[in-house]
Amino acid sequence: MSNELNQDLVVGLDAGGTRTRAVLAFAATGRTVGEAVAGPGNALTVPLPRLTDHLAEAIGRSVPERVRGGVVAVVGGFAGSAGFAEFAGGDPGRLNALAALTEALRRLGIAPRTVGVSSDVEAAFASAPGTPADGLALVAGTGAVATRVAGHRCAATVDGDGWLLGDEGSGFWIGRGAVRAALRMADGRGGPTTLARTVGLALGLPAGLLEGAGGTGEARGTGKAGEARGTEEARGTEGAESAGRAEGAAAGWSAARREAYRMRLLPTVMAQPPITLARLAPLVAEAARDKDPVAEAILREAVDHLTAAVRALDPRPGERIVVTGGLLGPDGPLTAPLTGRLEDLGLTVDQVADGCRGAVALARLGHGDPTRAAGAV
Repeated sequence: MSNELNQDLVVGLDAGGTRTRAVLAFAATGRTVGEAVAGPGNALTVPLPRLTDHLAEAIGRSVPERVRGGVVAVVGGFAGSAGFAEFAGGDPGRLNALAALTEALRRLGIAPRTVGVSSDVEAAFASAPGTPADGLALVAGTGAVATRVAGHRCAATVDGDGWLLGDEGSGFWIGRGAVRAALRMADGRGGPTTLARTVGLALGLPAGLLEGAGGTGEARGTGKAGEARGTEEARGTEGAESAGRAEGAAAGWSAARREAYRMRLLPTVMAQPPITLARLAPLVAEAARDKDPVAEAILREAVDHLTAAVRALDPRPGERIVVTGGLLGPDGPLTAPLTGRLEDLGLTVDQVADGCRGAVALARLGHGDPTRAAGAV
């Protein structure tokens, strides 16, 4: 950036449950000239002081001090912020996001003409080629939500109800499923699964408790009862051989170790913020790649939940749907099966990395016509 720094600049933010990403771009062309990442930016779950710090860090690192006077518009797409224009004025998530963003900009000495707050879904949808105004969006990362977008704003939403009440098929939901499967194996209600071992390792349980809990290299034989339970829990998948391997390992997991495992696992999980269970989702994806029937069943059910969320929006054949989130990236564990299900509904699927590009596009729209900026103030 040299003489180009005399041009007007815009900032787009994608503030999600795991990270906050800021992008600095030229207002005229949208070309990116700076970007940075900071901590979580969910406007409902991250305390306001910390949210402000994360926004200030991301923006401050992406916008050099010498060009901050050239920033003319800032738009943030926030998880936890409602996108409905008619209700936005009283939405606590939006109010938190706006308060934190305003303070972060003041702290950095940035005084844009337009500041806008949108939902993370709206920003993600606008990230698709051509900055579409109308269609469907599906986000499946830490949380999960499906939305119909009209005129760049949410018109209808399915799920996105948070870890306690919803977010079915999300990273949190999958991670919780991993822990539940491990506990069910330990107490005898569930089929054998290597998740018992990998979850225990991820949560720092003593290695001695995991002897016989499963994992490659521990299998010593097969067990018909456990194979049946595993196959049943996997809803009839072609996983009998894998189930047998896991059962063989489970046969060496003594009752004393199983009980001690439960007694250590439960307080370890309860001591952490619930949403951190999302970090266990990759363990399920890895186990499913190794044909663990319980893990395969968890991912299959996640796809069912996400498909049901989209169906509830009454999709029309030929309609565009924009998908994003860690579970739906190029190598995401749900990308291929879910794309197939969405295409079966007659939808055209566009995949985007996150909402930053869309937030930049909305900021550029707001700069050209402030009344068009999402949630402009």
